[in-house]
Amino acid sequence: MKAPSECESMAELRMTIDALDRRLIEMLRLRQDCIDRAIELKPAEGLPARIESRVAQVIANVRASALARGFDPDLAASLWRSLIEWSIAREQAELGHGDAGTSAADAPEPPAVARPSAGEA
Repeated sequence: MKAPSECESMAELRMTIDALDRRLIEMLRLRQDCIDRAIELKPAEGLPARIESRVAQVIANVRASALARGFDPDLAASLWRSLIEWSIAREQAELGHGDAGTSAADAPEPPAVARPSAGEA
């Protein structure tokens, strides 16, 4: 994969973007796997899907990381807020809506919790 500054044409740049998108999807899939694991672990620890202090911590971490790497921290925070809300909805679909600081009416429509079959993992 070429660095953007090394791309001589839009075709080359698009190939770089497509390769980056594939890598981002791989990383997001791994994060989704972490959310699925949280669904398994949280009940034993008595933890709800939404923990406001954790949401705030993740956003603060993302903003700091983006800023340190020359990425727009507002864009990073916006992207992660969407990702976090999707993740919480995924957890709530399995764990229920007994979360402190939110009500079921405030939660987004929960996504289907699709787990890969043994041959897909």
